Amino acid sequence: MLKFGPSFMIMVMGFTLSSTAYAVDEWPDLPVGVKNGVSAQVGSQLYVGLGSAGQQWYRLDLNQKSKGWQAVSHFSGPSRDGATATAIGKNIYVFGGSGKAKAQDKSPIIFDTIYRYQVDLDKWEEMDAHTPVGLLGASSYSPNGEEILFFGGYNKTYFDQYLASITAVDKDTQPEKWQSIVDGYMGMKPADYKWNNFVISFEPHTGFWRSLGEVPYSANCGAALVQNKKNAVIISGEIKPGLRTEEVKEYQFGTPSPWLKLNELPVPQGFTLQEGVAGSFAGMSHDAMIVMGGANFHGAQQAFAKGKMFAHAGLSKSYNPEMYVYQDKQWQQVNDFISGLAYGSSFTTSDGVLIAGGENSDGQASNKVYLLNWNGKTVDIVD
Repeated sequence: MLKFGPSFMIMVMGFTLSSTAYAVDEWPDLPVGVKNGVSAQVGSQLYVGLGSAGQQWYRLDLNQKSKGWQAVSHFSGPSRDGATATAIGKNIYVFGGSGKAKAQDKSPIIFDTIYRYQVDLDKWEEMDAHTPVGLLGASSYSPNGEEILFFGGYNKTYFDQYLASITAVDKDTQPEKWQSIVDGYMGMKPADYKWNNFVISFEPHTGFWRSLGEVPYSANCGAALVQNKKNAVIISGEIKPGLRTEEVKEYQFGTPSPWLKLNELPVPQGFTLQEGVAGSFAGMSHDAMIVMGGANFHGAQQAFAKGKMFAHAGLSKSYNPEMYVYQDKQWQQVNDFISGLAYGSSFTTSDGVLIAGGENSDGQASNKVYLLNWNGKTVDIVD
């Protein structure tokens, strides 16, 4: 099996990061590009879909990867971006996301519906339960195979109203009114968005929701989540639209004081600060946690520090190629990925971190699949 990686040495100061790619078609690509979708793993089977793929849903069996990604039953609900999904047993549950409830609707909404995919039956169904908060951009996992925990999520009331207001105004004929609506929403302080700042739990077998306590950090969305047995590491994300956080924290399920702050993502080479990233890829390889890519706005942190609440106004969205490895309680920046990428799917497998799809710097949905493997010095990238 061919692998490819960097041809460099990491020096204490003044090092150069690069990556070299050789396509070997070791991992089958997705049939279509998928960004802002959901993913879940049940045993050896990986599932990816929704987002830019609409209602399409695909499966890859790691034990039969030569067969590639197979189309399975389409999602039975309306198409949506930014939902979250978690598997329990042979069922995959999809929560939240944003889209139009009906094709003819004028504006999208944040969905409060819950859908279950039964793996053995290849069947979707809407559950008789609803989310108590907006879960657009939330992260989720199951610590015990019985309940699903959620972190973050947009406020449904506020975001639905913003989308209704902005879609009701023609940007070309009423540019000042349109900009006023954007400025009003984007210019709020982080706390004013009222994003979900509680750890909430859902038991699919009872339909029961409960709160496990308030999060002692700023509410954030678009964070990567890496599960470690019963615990979850929550990496970066945004604390308001356009403004990321460099924070990394661990939630230790079932403990009296469940939150542990870890070291922040390091400042990348060539920059003076870490902007933080949303929509990054993350997982485990050889007892090391790999974080790759993600999107941000370079300069937003500095603008926010100066009191500018619409911190990313006038800034271009950046899709980052940096990769970081967390091992022995320390971060290090390693070789870059092939290109900037964000908003795709990540899986921890016995071979390493498998990443699928995402959004590239042109805003297009990627169908590429790669394996990231930590070799102790650098991250090998297998196509």
